[in-house]
Amino acid sequence: MPISDNARAVLERRYLIRDEHGNAVETVDELFHRVADAVASADANFDPKADVAATAQAFYHMMTELEFLPNSPTLMNAGRPLGQLSACFVLPVADSMEDIFDAIKNAALIHKSGGGTGFSFARLRAKGSTVNSTGGVASGPISFMKVFNAATEAVKQGGTRRGANMGILRVDHPDILEFITCKNDTKEITNFNISVGLTEKFMKAVEAGGTYDLVDPATHEVTDTLNAREVFEKIVSSAWQTGEPGIIFLDRLNRDNPCPGQGEIESTNPCGEQPLLPYEACNLGSINLVTHLKKGKDGYTLDKAKLEKTIRTAVHFLDNVIEVNKYPLPEIDRMTRATRKIGLGVMGFADMLLYLGIPYNSDEGVEMGREIMELVERVGHEASEDLATVRGPFPLFGESIFKDGKPIRNATVTTIAPTGTLSIIAGVSSGVEPVFAYAYIRNVMDNTHLIETNEILKNALVERGLYSEEVMKKIVEHGTLAHVDGIPEDLKRVFVCAHDVSPIWHVKMQAAFQAFTDNAVSKTVNFPNSATKEDVAEVYRLAYELGCKGTTIYRDGSRSEQVLNIGKVNDGTEEAPAAPAVDPYGTILPRPRPAVTSGFTEKVKIGCGNLYITVNYDEKGICEVFTNTGRAGGCPSQSEATARLVSVAIRSGMDPKEIVTQLKGIRCPSCLRQPGVPVTSCPDAIAKAIEKVIKVTHDGGRPAPMTASTPVIPVPHPAGMPSPDMSPAQAKLAKFCPECGSPLEHEGGCVTCRNCGYSKCG
Repeated sequence: MPISDNARAVLERRYLIRDEHGNAVETVDELFHRVADAVASADANFDPKADVAATAQAFYHMMTELEFLPNSPTLMNAGRPLGQLSACFVLPVADSMEDIFDAIKNAALIHKSGGGTGFSFARLRAKGSTVNSTGGVASGPISFMKVFNAATEAVKQGGTRRGANMGILRVDHPDILEFITCKNDTKEITNFNISVGLTEKFMKAVEAGGTYDLVDPATHEVTDTLNAREVFEKIVSSAWQTGEPGIIFLDRLNRDNPCPGQGEIESTNPCGEQPLLPYEACNLGSINLVTHLKKGKDGYTLDKAKLEKTIRTAVHFLDNVIEVNKYPLPEIDRMTRATRKIGLGVMGFADMLLYLGIPYNSDEGVEMGREIMELVERVGHEASEDLATVRGPFPLFGESIFKDGKPIRNATVTTIAPTGTLSIIAGVSSGVEPVFAYAYIRNVMDNTHLIETNEILKNALVERGLYSEEVMKKIVEHGTLAHVDGIPEDLKRVFVCAHDVSPIWHVKMQAAFQAFTDNAVSKTVNFPNSATKEDVAEVYRLAYELGCKGTTIYRDGSRSEQVLNIGKVNDGTEEAPAAPAVDPYGTILPRPRPAVTSGFTEKVKIGCGNLYITVNYDEKGICEVFTNTGRAGGCPSQSEATARLVSVAIRSGMDPKEIVTQLKGIRCPSCLRQPGVPVTSCPDAIAKAIEKVIKVTHDGGRPAPMTASTPVIPVPHPAGMPSPDMSPAQAKLAKFCPECGSPLEHEGGCVTCRNCGYSKCG
């Protein structure tokens, strides 16, 4: 099984079955057998004599050879009592209090089962509208989004995957201006991605510089007119500041709606790539293109015969997923089985281009994208048609846009989804994104920093006799090969990272895949921090012109900047440090948590599993401690409470050494009973973690100046990796995983940690 140590660690941390004490009760190999056996069992539903064992073996081989992987809920839940295998759902939100809170309840059930949800709030009446039943006025869509957000926050605390939502509002809704800016304060509506639903009529008005109508969703009457170009510029401005809102083109989603008689498509899943009717679920999986390359004497080529075989087996797999899935709501069960939509996509595309020697940002690279996806689309549809001859077409086929053609098993077949955690397991680049970084630094607890290197680049440098620690340090420092001396131009041309790829090439690549994708393409256009609002506007216009169904952008460091600047204008001047906060009764108040911190995360074995402890500090010293037990059971509420109180105490001025004294040595029976546990309790573990940070700092937890005795850091900090001696301007660009402290990657409409598998979208 060609699974890396890091991939195995992610599987063990997030996917294996555990007992009530948090101990794994299956191996990685058993996980794949569990999934293969459960999904293959659907064959017997159509043929009592089906060779289910042979199908299970084919599925097992395809997954363990990393040729194809299904979405995370399938890996987590197949063959288990929960049995919920879908990643995402769309729920309707109708304009009544009963319907709104029914949607909240249904979303909670979905989040509890491990899925994400998409909503359109366009049916809700505008803020200030009359409510006839009460004589009052409506509070509007954004106020209810905050209620949905709060419900998600409550439910996600107990789940194995984070609840994620997509919120969409039509551009012609009367509250659209409030919606566009509702996430400019990044502390608000934190469990939602948001996108504006644009219409062709609106985009034509943008081009012409004209006006467009706002329409009351209840009466369908025009309530106002706005200048389309000004609204477009507001969308661009907010996206430039915070990365949101994204945009989707509603008319294009419905142009490709296979079952228009069932209603309009008005929303997508949380990452924007799966348009769904109300109560539909997506069943996604991705083919690893790297494992479909073959090496000859002249280099690598695509093994099309192998790829076609995998496509057919993957379509079979995903159709079976629909059959064995245990849906959280009967309405979802009915609707999903009626259309039987699947979403087969790819991952490792950028890595494949590296092996082939093709630059991502080139006409040749774009053409390869078109060629790959045309094959996936064509063979995938053929495989679905073959299944229909045995199993019958999807139940709504007779009223679908396909009704006059050859019967097909699935209303949609292809989707390009974000593959954050899946691509970590497969050890390849995410989805159809360029490589995010070829080398980065991983922090470890003993104040050393290890270089993580892309294996394809490393092998290419070794082959030419160019690999050295010094070269890799320079790549880390610059964040790219482009400005590193000594690397040949032909390697620089091929080994481009996300920030080397101009936004135009990002969109061209997205459009190439969209041309042969039934649903949509999840893609993030990464901008450098220096990008202008006009750069963002150009991407949105180009996405429209090239036929994309939507797009998402992220400007490096924009979210950190926005948090720092809330409530004041960033004019480049430095404010004097504030005096310690004291309330009217003389009680000391903790200083605010800084927007950006440095820190370390340590994994500690405890009596009931593992405890991950993060200790963060800023220029004033240790400022925060937090803990995570992952899926390992234990008593997370007590650990979290201890960490919160420690954080408040330290930021109120208490000496961290005194806190260590108070916590160290506290005893817990579950730790004392287990052999090999290095701590006596969770509080003891927290104390020892703080103590380790104190030892590599000075003055009770403040960053130490460099001296002859200071541990040597073997590589420099690159831009975006904060260190104690960084300026505020450098530090605010830093982005760390909240679980392990490693760099985060903005890809595929999502945020992913390549180290531990954390994903913003679940």
